[in-house]
Amino acid sequence: MDVLDLARWQFGLTTVYHFMLVPLTIGLSTMVAIMQTAWVRTGNEKWLRLTKFFGKLLLINFALGVATGIVQEFQFGMNWSEYSRFVGDVIGGPIAMETLAAFFLESTFLGLWIFGWDRLPKKVHLATVWAFSIGSMLSAYFILAANSWMQHPVGADFNAETGYAEMTDIWAVLTNNTALWAIPHVLGAAFLVAGTFVCGIGTWWMVKSTRKHAENPEHPDRMMYRTAARFGALVIVIAFALVFHTGAEQGKLLFQQQPYKMAAAESLCTTEQPAGFSVLSVGHFGTTSCEEVNNIIVIPGLLSWLATGDWSAEVTGLTETQAAYEERYGTTTAEGETIVYQPNLLVTYWAFRAMIGFAFFSILLALTVFWVTRGKRTTGSTFVKRFALFTIPMPFLAASFGWIFTEMGRQPFVVAPNPTGNDQILLMTMFGNSASVSAGEVWTSIIGFGVLYAILGVFWFRLQKRYASEGAPVIAPPPDDSDDEADKPMSFAY
Repeated sequence: MDVLDLARWQFGLTTVYHFMLVPLTIGLSTMVAIMQTAWVRTGNEKWLRLTKFFGKLLLINFALGVATGIVQEFQFGMNWSEYSRFVGDVIGGPIAMETLAAFFLESTFLGLWIFGWDRLPKKVHLATVWAFSIGSMLSAYFILAANSWMQHPVGADFNAETGYAEMTDIWAVLTNNTALWAIPHVLGAAFLVAGTFVCGIGTWWMVKSTRKHAENPEHPDRMMYRTAARFGALVIVIAFALVFHTGAEQGKLLFQQQPYKMAAAESLCTTEQPAGFSVLSVGHFGTTSCEEVNNIIVIPGLLSWLATGDWSAEVTGLTETQAAYEERYGTTTAEGETIVYQPNLLVTYWAFRAMIGFAFFSILLALTVFWVTRGKRTTGSTFVKRFALFTIPMPFLAASFGWIFTEMGRQPFVVAPNPTGNDQILLMTMFGNSASVSAGEVWTSIIGFGVLYAILGVFWFRLQKRYASEGAPVIAPPPDDSDDEADKPMSFAY
C-alpha cells in the first residue's frame, strides 16, 4: 500500500476505536444523571446504588475515551497536513469550541462529581453530573458540526489565491442542515448504546438475583436490578425511535447532497423510476464496478419512498452520477489518473446494512425485558441472561458501521462539494495527505498505535468486567456526626 492508503487505514482504525467509546460516555452520563436525580428526589437507596454502580463503569470508559481521542487531532497535522491547510480556517472554530467549552466543562465537573460526594450539598453535587452530561453532548455537537461541513460545505468561500477554504459565517457552519440531522441521529445512537449497556447488565444481575433470592420475590436486589433493566429498555425504545426517524431524514438529505453515497449504499447502478430497495446484493469485495454487482432481493419502490417520500419517484444511479461529476469536475487528475466518483460499493452497501441490522438486537432485548418483567415479575431464565450479554456489543457495532458508512461513502472526497451551493469548495482524499510522510513512518505509527490500543482495550474490558461482576455496592451508613469533617481531605468516591 502507498502512503495515502496507509494514512487512511490509520485514521480509520483509530477513529473507529475511539468511536466505540464515545457513544457510551454520552449516553451513560445522562442515564447516570437521571439515576442520581431519582435518588435525590425520592431518597430511595436503590437509585443511589445504581448511580455508583454505573458511575464507576462510566469513569472507566471516559478515561480510555480521552486517551484515544487525543490521538485524532495529531493526525490532522501529521498524516493529513494538506487537508488541515485546506479546512483549517473553517473546522478549526468548532474544534476549538469543542476543546474549550465542552472538554474543559466535562473534565472540571466530572472531577467535582467524583470527589464531591461527601463535600457538596446533594443538589449541587447533582448539578455537577448534569453539567458533565451536557458537556459531553456539547462536545458531540461541535465535532459533528465540523464533520457535517466536510459532508456539506456551507458558510465559507474558496480563496483562489491561497487555494484554501475560508469561513465567512460561523453560524451557518454550526446550523448546517446536515449537522442538524446528524447530531440527533448520533445522540440517539449514543443512548441506544448506553440503554443496551444498562439493560444488558441490569438483566444479567436480575436473573442472578432472582436465582439467589428465589424464596423472596420482593428482595431489594431483585427489584433494583429489575428497575435498571426496565430503565435501560425504556431508553432503548425512545432512542431507537429517534435513530429511525433522524436516519430517514438524513437519507433524504444525502440523496440531494451526496447522491453517489446513497446509490452505492443500495447498489443502484443505473437510474430507476421507481427504484427498489436492495435487501441482498452480491459481488466482488472491493469492487467499484457496477458490472460486478448483482441485486438478488429487491423491495419495489421502497428506495424511491426513502429518498423522496414518493413511491414512484426517480432515483439517480451510479452510472449517471459518475457522468455528471466527470462533466463538472473532470475525468483525470493532473497526473493522468482516472477519477472514480463513487465509493467502494460492497463496503458501503454492507456497512449500511450492518448499521441497521445490529441495532435491531437492542430493540429485541428491550421487548424481551418488558415481557419478562411485566406485573412486577423478575426472571431466572438462562436464555434471557445470555441474550442480554450477547446484545450488549451489538449497538457498539451498529454505531461503528454507521461511522464507516458515513466516511467511506463520501469517497473519493474528504470534503464533498455542495451541489446546491458553492461547489468550488471540495477536496479529494488523494490530495489531502502529507507529502513529507513516508510509508515506513506511517507503518511505524500504525503498529505502535495498534499495540497500544490492544493493551488499552484489554484493560478496558477487564476493568469493565471486573466492576460489572461486583454488582451495585452496598451503601455504608452515614458517618458519625461527631467526626471532624472539616479536617478530612477530599477522597476518591469510587
